[in-house]
Amino acid sequence: MTQETALHILKLGYNVYLTGPAGSGKTWLLNEYIKYLKDKEVSVAVTASTGIAATHMNGITIHSWVGMGIKDKLTDSEIKAIIRKSKYRKRLNKTKVLLIDEISMLHAHQLDNVDRILRAAREPFMPFGGLQVILCGDFFQLPPVSKKIEKAKLVYESQAWQNMNINICYLEEVKRQTDNRMIKVLNDIRNQTVDNDTARIVLERENQGLESEIEPTRIFTHNRDVDAINQSELNKIKEKAFGYNMANYGDKFVSKILREGCLAPEKLVLKKGAVVMFVKNNFDKGYVNGTVGKVVGFDSETKFPIIKISSGENILAEPEQWQYEENGVIAAYIRQIPLRLAWAITVHKSQGMTLESAEVDLSGCFEFGMGYVALSRVKSLTGLNVLGINEMAFEVSPEVVSLDGELLELSLEVEREIVEMNLAERFIKQKKFLRMLKK
Repeated sequence: MTQETALHILKLGYNVYLTGPAGSGKTWLLNEYIKYLKDKEVSVAVTASTGIAATHMNGITIHSWVGMGIKDKLTDSEIKAIIRKSKYRKRLNKTKVLLIDEISMLHAHQLDNVDRILRAAREPFMPFGGLQVILCGDFFQLPPVSKKIEKAKLVYESQAWQNMNINICYLEEVKRQTDNRMIKVLNDIRNQTVDNDTARIVLERENQGLESEIEPTRIFTHNRDVDAINQSELNKIKEKAFGYNMANYGDKFVSKILREGCLAPEKLVLKKGAVVMFVKNNFDKGYVNGTVGKVVGFDSETKFPIIKISSGENILAEPEQWQYEENGVIAAYIRQIPLRLAWAITVHKSQGMTLESAEVDLSGCFEFGMGYVALSRVKSLTGLNVLGINEMAFEVSPEVVSLDGELLELSLEVEREIVEMNLAERFIKQKKFLRMLKK
């Protein structure tokens, strides 16, 4: 499905699961729909399964938005206690559209809890209390974190998914990669058709030097490797250190959530020569989430860092704002230089990023989708250096492979329905949905 067709479907008010390969433009499409709703003065809740994914979209976690926290089970009395609180009662009743990003990392029981709370607060006989719900993600990417021995259930196994009459919008065109051999590797991993040829393509990139003026970011499977490397590399630099503290404003609870989910640290320490990464999109200034560069100096007046990126351009990194809006009003926001040290980063924190080049250590892969996420961050094979790899790096869930074929078929059915709908009919239905939202 194209982005244009998917956007038409969202505007019709259907409940949607928006999916597609890494780099197919899902986040761009969500932002287009959010902008459309805000222009029409429709209250939309922007949430995600993790704090990092939420801050990328100026949202908060679904757990915080709906008030359920991290509990696995909620009793009826606990749900009543949530909706008795005026903050949640007003929020849940004023919202018209609910968006949940990175749905692959949400447990099935958590989506059921969201459904139960919204039914209790709004309309008990309608899925999610009658809200339009848009779920976005890719089940081939990282699954929910589970502390229990048994395997976590994904959201498509929830009762809420079965009841919500969900329409599938499957974006197939990959926009991040243009390298056909790289696309083949990623498709083979998704389809579980990795053979000797596929493995050879990846192994050819083992211990390959990358031609780059800026040291490429290393991606690791474990956090302990990342923290140690970044601190060690910064300590080696014998230059003056500059520190930047994050500022936060508004609702203390919401700003705390924003801080915890932001990839920029609360205390950022930089030196000339440090390898850094932008962690926010700013197309006007010439960087996106994942743009890597090197600190080449500091502004004489503001002391803000000057970053040289791979194109050779120097960018003055000024403070950016991450905020959360509720009913058109900014509830809280944080401000910080949109950078983090980037000698190394974890696979989990790299999800959603686009990197020109990276050194990837997949020798410690321990769960489905980990290798796929790491490899799909890089635009082309020439920007990839494999530091190590194990067999798990090529593995994705067999259940997800089976489900993926069904999702593609369902997406084609939805697409046919839209194609057969004439322009006037579609326009009238979209207008009708907007009128209903404003009642």
